[in-house]
Amino acid sequence: MRRFLIAIAALFLLVGCNSNTKYHMVDGTIVYDVPKRAAGQQDMIAFAAEPMESVRVGFIGLGMRGPGAVRRWCQIEGTEIIALCDINQQGIDKSQKYLSNAGRNKAVEYLGEESWRELCEREDIDLVYIMTDWKNHANMALYAMECGKHVAIEVPAAMTMDEIWALIDTSERTRKHCIQLENCVYDRFEITALNMAQQGLFGEILHVEGAYIHCLDEFWDKYYNNWRLDYNREYRGDVYPTHGIGPVCQVLNIHRGDRMKTLVAMDTKAVSGAQYWQNMKAEPCENFANGDQTTTLIRTEKGKVIQLHHNVMTPRPYSRDYTLVGTTGYAAKYPVQSILLGRQTVGEVDIENLNSHRCVSDSVRKALMEKYKHPVTAHTEVMAAKVGGHGGMDYTMDYRLVYCLRNGLPLDMDVYDLAEWCCPIELSAVSIKHNSAPVAVPDFTRGGWQKLSGYKHYWAE
Repeated sequence: MRRFLIAIAALFLLVGCNSNTKYHMVDGTIVYDVPKRAAGQQDMIAFAAEPMESVRVGFIGLGMRGPGAVRRWCQIEGTEIIALCDINQQGIDKSQKYLSNAGRNKAVEYLGEESWRELCEREDIDLVYIMTDWKNHANMALYAMECGKHVAIEVPAAMTMDEIWALIDTSERTRKHCIQLENCVYDRFEITALNMAQQGLFGEILHVEGAYIHCLDEFWDKYYNNWRLDYNREYRGDVYPTHGIGPVCQVLNIHRGDRMKTLVAMDTKAVSGAQYWQNMKAEPCENFANGDQTTTLIRTEKGKVIQLHHNVMTPRPYSRDYTLVGTTGYAAKYPVQSILLGRQTVGEVDIENLNSHRCVSDSVRKALMEKYKHPVTAHTEVMAAKVGGHGGMDYTMDYRLVYCLRNGLPLDMDVYDLAEWCCPIELSAVSIKHNSAPVAVPDFTRGGWQKLSGYKHYWAE
């Protein structure tokens, strides 16, 4: 009966949200209705749960990303890995082996399409860690919060505006953390550039760039039941924005003094995805939805601009396009790490010399990276190098989640970050559908975006 009631409640949230997220045109701009916050419900800005002596976790989804997360958590003190869940035994077995090798107790196993509900209902779990395909993320997170659990969800955590609002409202109502597992905000270059920006090295940041450019030709068939290519065939727009937008939103203090206001998107025609589908399936593909490249521009309330690119189709070098453009400096990670400070030219001023204003030397850049090493990096770099996970940023992400939960601190990312970093998925598609019309980005904090002044990482005294 309890399981049935919780399922009905989660369904009600999604259905209820559907009627509130329709959009209309206002002076040429697409505007979404913002559902009112329920009476007595409060925002989750700077929310901190009670400290935990040990974080008891259950993992759902042990395919491509899952076992690696279990391996990392085995190396973090103050954690108990209680349960493992997947639709295939192989991922569970691999994860159990990591537990055994680390001298950990064997976890309880849940196998099957609906067994994740039983994991969420356990009384001995504090956090549900979700790593399934995109379409299942929100439903599982909603159910877990209704069961009284904090949730951490692989990216993207929500694919639609309805899912976003349901996650926000459930998090606010249940007073449970709901975060997205965005690892790129912990990449050494990104987090060091964040520290530099916060120390004023680049002046006022006016323009930022982010992207997910990663040709997936060698990976499409690794996704269970072809779910990722299927999604791109069915949906248009920037369907995977979080790696690009997350780090630059932290630099711009989004919902911590500024907010995203207007979005415009444009895409190319779909060529490569349809061709790959046709080669793989040996059948024609005339209705592939997602273009080879999607470009999105977002203006903030304070006049800053975010530029995003999504391209998983064409043979380009991997890039997240991380770029900061400030009034007195510049930083970029791709194609090579670059930092420029001040307005001084190098050598004589010559209109024919296009290289007179250039980035600092590699030796100076390395010295700056060391001088402005972020406290999070300094705190985790030894273990991050040892444990790994995308160069250590996965470990740092997990460590910070556990650290903040154990110390009763606000998390590095909150449910509004989740909403803001996922909203380009639907909003870019809607803009493109309406001939690249501007879309007003909803205020997911419902008025609370100026409560804080600047992004910060919290530390125990």
